[in-house]
Amino acid sequence: MGDGHPVYVIAEIGINHNGSLDVAKKLIEGAAHAGCDAVKFQKRTPELCVPMDQRSIERDTPWGRMTYMDYRYKVEFGFDEYSEIDRYCRELGIDWFASCWDEEAVDFMEQFNPPCYKAASASLTDLTLLKKTKATGRPLIISTGMSTMEEVDGAVAALGRDNLVLAHTNSTYPCPVEELNLRMIGTLKSLYPEVPVGYSGHEVGLATTWAAVALGAVFVERHVTLDRAMWGSDQAASVEISGMSRLVSNIRDIEKALGDGVKRVYDGEAAARKKLRRV
Repeated sequence: MGDGHPVYVIAEIGINHNGSLDVAKKLIEGAAHAGCDAVKFQKRTPELCVPMDQRSIERDTPWGRMTYMDYRYKVEFGFDEYSEIDRYCRELGIDWFASCWDEEAVDFMEQFNPPCYKAASASLTDLTLLKKTKATGRPLIISTGMSTMEEVDGAVAALGRDNLVLAHTNSTYPCPVEELNLRMIGTLKSLYPEVPVGYSGHEVGLATTWAAVALGAVFVERHVTLDRAMWGSDQAASVEISGMSRLVSNIRDIEKALGDGVKRVYDGEAAARKKLRRV
């Protein structure tokens, strides 16, 4: 992952599986067929991640009315589910990894030898978690949404720049296009030249993600769903499987179109040059 390599395309499943392994496998299959390089999940230990004042709040869910704590357990996969996800991804030849929201989640995920980890924007200032994740020796992707430049600087300084990847993002779901600020991709690349910089998008539509590639993002991440009308907080800002296919296909065309920046006369221009040039 980085300049000079193909854009690494991540389909974030997150919790769009709604606790169903069957749905998760359909999303993995769809992402693989669309040409994505990886799928990503989210792993939490609910008793460590859910604030005390939110645990007893009740909410309506597809499984009936339940407390937020019970809901968090409902959508959380365990060892058996992730073992099958690991097997299925290997079968389909697609990478998989997770955003870990607590230290126990990192220990849990280490069982599966992931190629890297992701830290959500909400975790950018959780230096204890970030250092725990970085200590695995695996590359760490950090999203920079909902953060000040000083906070981003603090995280990079605390972790060091080796094996670190940054993702420009906005943490509004879905994000208005006028708040995407895609030029931050170039800003981050200039501030941290040793650190690969990509883009994690939560907007509606694909054009702005293609623009991020044209602006130099070395990876892109978009949430994937079977149906944007499905229940769940991330579904509306997600891309359906057919959209993922278009996303990847056009990214590959953009990569070819960008070229190397060296001016030359191409073979296809020779006939027009000979015919149309007067001098």
